[in-house]
Amino acid sequence: MAMTEMTGRGLVLLGCGKMGGAMLRGWLAGGLDPASVHVIDPNPGAWLHAAGVRVNGALPDDPAIVVVAVKPQMMGAALPALKGYGGGATLFVSVAAGTTIATYEAMLGARTPVVRAMPNTPAAVGRGITAIVGNAAASAADLDQAEALLGAVGQVVRLEDEDQMDAVTGLSGSGPAYVFHMIECLAAAGEAEGLAPELAMQLAKATVAGAGALAEAAEESPAQLRANVTSPNGTTQAGLEVLMDETTGLSPLIRRTVAAAAARSRELRDG
Repeated sequence: MAMTEMTGRGLVLLGCGKMGGAMLRGWLAGGLDPASVHVIDPNPGAWLHAAGVRVNGALPDDPAIVVVAVKPQMMGAALPALKGYGGGATLFVSVAAGTTIATYEAMLGARTPVVRAMPNTPAAVGRGITAIVGNAAASAADLDQAEALLGAVGQVVRLEDEDQMDAVTGLSGSGPAYVFHMIECLAAAGEAEGLAPELAMQLAKATVAGAGALAEAAEESPAQLRANVTSPNGTTQAGLEVLMDETTGLSPLIRRTVAAAAARSRELRDG
């Protein structure tokens, strides 16, 4: 579905920080008419005005879509202003972390179509992955619209149930931070083996980025790619014997890491 087809009635973007800004840049690059976009943001950047979108002005009477991209703690103050759009033909798409569909239904009415989304920070460079799930009022067309919008900043997957969002949060939502820390650790290990800090960091960044790109592009599974570069009794095998130890290796550590993040997500959800 083309951007121009879905926004004839206008699109309202509530919040234009890092995630909202990344999405808007993707939409505009995809052909969305800037004049159809109405941005509400307390601290709009100069680039917004230069982009030709409408900033903090009068809103359309019946927008096609409202995208909520404010921080969760700002939700209580920001969302009531849009209450008049509830219960109608306006689709609400939320990328606000931890804000449940029930929260939107309580504010806007149960008949309001809502799609909740969990993107991650690589969306800033068009390489994000976003999980989406809709409420009972969201139609197949609504989910298609949400997927088209969020597809501007990366891949989109659909969940069967909103409860899966906690696992998504622990894996892909928080996951970039785990990978950033792995880069830090690889670079520090290279330094410990005698490399200059700048060189170690360059090698670590390129290795993680390159391996990730190869994993996405290759037909083989990550397990097979690992096997492909592991010669018997070679250097890689020596390293993997440490990393793949069933008790002290990476697998149990990552399992605990994702579980902790998912558990915290459930705690925040349940109050």
